[in-house]
Amino acid sequence: MVSISTLLRYVGCRMEYAARVGMKSYERGAKDVDIMKNFFQGKLTFLHFNKGEEMAPTIGSQGGTLLVRKIPMPDAKRVFVGDLVVLKDPANSDDYLVRRLAAIEGYEMVSTDDKDEPFVLEDDQCWVLADNENIKPKEAHDSRTFGPVSMTDIVGRVIYCLRNAVDHGPVSNSQFSMRYDSPILEVELDVDEMVKNHKA
Repeated sequence: MVSISTLLRYVGCRMEYAARVGMKSYERGAKDVDIMKNFFQGKLTFLHFNKGEEMAPTIGSQGGTLLVRKIPMPDAKRVFVGDLVVLKDPANSDDYLVRRLAAIEGYEMVSTDDKDEPFVLEDDQCWVLADNENIKPKEAHDSRTFGPVSMTDIVGRVIYCLRNAVDHGPVSNSQFSMRYDSPILEVELDVDEMVKNHKA
């Protein structure tokens, strides 16, 4: 049973989401934006399956079904360093990657290679990394190979990971994001549905 305070926080998250979707539609040229329709339509989350060594041990190498909070207009006030995000693959915009947000606009990036010049991430840029420190940078397929990515390529933040029916739990994100996402997790998490959709 969800508490009244959690339910009120969840309603606040839905209102913010509806307003952001409406603003995004308006910016794309929509003339009639129905915020209330956005408020009542669908969930604030979606399921995404991810497989590969890049995010081990956060997500098992055999794959994990992820509960992802939708972020319609990502920016530095809604996505934070330390968050596990789903973003469009810079090499193929039809595919999605799951990576850790390591730096955002304004951060100075300094390479371990003395040949590389330091640089500062520009407005709307971010730097994403694979969690697995045991693989080589070229195998990680992250910002060390494809460089900075646009914040607008982020589609959501991972809030829960199901590796298998008995190994699952909330994902470690920035402290602010975990608090901010907690009502969504409490209201929309359905482990049975995640198990049913698990591909591994």
